[in-house]
Amino acid sequence: MEKANIESSKHGYVMTGGSGNQSYAKNSSFQKQDTHVYMMSWMQRDVADATKLLIQNAVSEQLNPRNFPGLETFYVADLGCSVGPNTFIAVQNIIDAVKLKYQSSNDKIPEFQVLFNDHVQNDFNTLFKSLPLNREYYASGVPGSFYSNLFPRSSLHFVHTSYSLQWLSCVPKEIITKNKGRTYYFGAGEEVTKAYARQHAADFANFLQARAREIVPGGLMVIVLPSRPNGVSHSRVSFNILHGIFSSTFVDLTKKGMIDEEKVDTFNLPIYHSSPQELEETIKQNGCFSIEKIESLPKITRVDVPHVVSLSIRAITEGLIKEHFGEEILDGLFEHFTNKLVESIKDVESGLAVNLFLLLKRKDEDTTTV
Repeated sequence: MEKANIESSKHGYVMTGGSGNQSYAKNSSFQKQDTHVYMMSWMQRDVADATKLLIQNAVSEQLNPRNFPGLETFYVADLGCSVGPNTFIAVQNIIDAVKLKYQSSNDKIPEFQVLFNDHVQNDFNTLFKSLPLNREYYASGVPGSFYSNLFPRSSLHFVHTSYSLQWLSCVPKEIITKNKGRTYYFGAGEEVTKAYARQHAADFANFLQARAREIVPGGLMVIVLPSRPNGVSHSRVSFNILHGIFSSTFVDLTKKGMIDEEKVDTFNLPIYHSSPQELEETIKQNGCFSIEKIESLPKITRVDVPHVVSLSIRAITEGLIKEHFGEEILDGLFEHFTNKLVESIKDVESGLAVNLFLLLKRKDEDTTTV
């Protein structure tokens, strides 16, 4: 989910590492530290909690241990893991559900190998320093873009990715000179929005093709991501409204002479919020997965504290901004952004959005071509 050079997926963009006040680790969930309470990175902890029962039901209903006779090790991959702690919550939910399934079917519980994936610039040191001491699995790190192959053929039994696939592999090149005065497709013309949509569709197709090669027949994949409801204009989506406010912050600072206008004109956030319909079309075109469930998660409304929302956005976007503008603008930029949120937070709250849960099952290989 985490992507420093916005022009190339080879470099990717990573969340702010370490354990400082602006780090992703401290802004990815509610947790007390040094008397401060930090909000999750745009609702991910609440989403992780909301998916727990859905994952339990998915494993109970769709995972069949008899598909993996004599299995000694069950392989779980979390794609776009960042630095925690949300990845550990998700992984434990999966392992608990799989153990329960094996127990209920009177099968021997296998050992568990968890493969934590993110881009090469991800702070894997912080990730592994914070691994739960009482974990029930072996842990490995797998650096690289999930838009390409990462694992051996037919090696994974369960893949999980949360709040990652809204990130594009790159900004659509054709819009670099066509989106002046903006850093996002919110408020842009139809040509820019369609370019973002095409890039997302191509990226998602590559993602599915890679996973189809890596997941065993009968294996499961859970995808959680912020989504645009079917039939709803991009301008009415709360995630887009938020990023639109963020985009306008850059423009304000150019007017004050704090940022070079040309720098803003060539900076665009590589994020796209797809609709369920768009996702379904790409999954069906791939042909290697059956769609077992598409469900909207309970609406998360905890966005009414502007400064913690601003902290979360900083943890997510700081690497991109430093790469393009330099580090010196960060404090002023986010101070101004926080002030704008105070005035506009109700616009974000009034927007429409859905956190989407998708459960896919790998079809038998003799019915699909990878």
